[in-house]
Amino acid sequence: MEKYTYIRKTITWDSRRYEVRGKTEQEACEKLADLVVSLKRGEFAASGQTTVEQWFQQWMQTYKIPSGITPKSLRLYDEKYNGYIGPAIGQKKLQDVRDLHLQTILNTQAGRSYSHVSKLRMVLQELFRQARRSRLIVFDPAEGLQLPESTKRSHRPITAAERRHILALAKEHRAGLWVLTILYAGLRPGETAALSWKDIDFDRNEIHVYKAIESGTKTVKAPKTPAGVRDIPMRQELRDRLLDAQGRPDDLVFPAPAGGVRSANSLQRLWGSFAHALDLHMGAKVQDGVITKHALAPDLTPYCLRHTFCTDLQRAGVPINVAKELMGHANISVTANIYTHRDQKVLHSNMAKLNPNGRKPSTKPRPKEP
Repeated sequence: MEKYTYIRKTITWDSRRYEVRGKTEQEACEKLADLVVSLKRGEFAASGQTTVEQWFQQWMQTYKIPSGITPKSLRLYDEKYNGYIGPAIGQKKLQDVRDLHLQTILNTQAGRSYSHVSKLRMVLQELFRQARRSRLIVFDPAEGLQLPESTKRSHRPITAAERRHILALAKEHRAGLWVLTILYAGLRPGETAALSWKDIDFDRNEIHVYKAIESGTKTVKAPKTPAGVRDIPMRQELRDRLLDAQGRPDDLVFPAPAGGVRSANSLQRLWGSFAHALDLHMGAKVQDGVITKHALAPDLTPYCLRHTFCTDLQRAGVPINVAKELMGHANISVTANIYTHRDQKVLHSNMAKLNPNGRKPSTKPRPKEP
């Protein structure tokens, strides 16, 4: 299948942005000229004859941008359209698009991450659902789209060996307190960035969580759902470390190096610094100052620490509904996905409850009869 590099031309008319594409500079300029003539005559109006390209631009301007969604989310719509939807069906008329065309777009992404393919389907469904509601098309071709096989990345709890090294390194590394706060309180990285010392209630022995940085920005706002607002009791180890580092009430607990709120990139660099030191701490091989053989697992992320907080609750016998509140999950099914992860210690301890004395059976071999 021949691929083209499309030339894009845009124009703003009556505070709306319109875009055309052509396979060549000349074709794009001709389409732009035709569009200008239509706009001057007042002829352009969305209909079934409107191309998917034109409808996407009008849909974004009319429905998505005024909705107040974050710049990061707006970029997601542009990225999915410009990377996958536009090149495939951008020049088709809305009324000519069939479910087969859309399912083919999704099928070409088989094997990619679940997040990617599900977001691509979301954009397709929102785009054509509104076209149907606006009566530009008779039926919605995106209504029954099926996700192709994809890779669903899930966070894992840290291993016993990783825990030993993390706790040892946290005593001396500049990111140590931040790491312990995620591990011992289950905070999301974005929640740690917004945490002030006045949110650390030493009298009540609680961390008050009620704000986080907005995804893709440094803007501090309320959590996405009411469940994100919660009070987390502190473990003794974390309380002691926080007391030693205590600052003024309005100061951030984990400020950026130059002061102010950390961005997502700043948090990633903080984790990168700790992860590099952890790699060395765990025995990575180094030659001329460069790591040649890593000891650190590549899938270890800050969310693995948060995941571990939840599995620690499970191992301690904390009821799932309590764990849901501590994690700040809006839906208990999210907590259940972590609680149902296989853990042999949990399985053995619960099976032991079925024994008459509630104890685990002895694994020692029985003495042979004489």
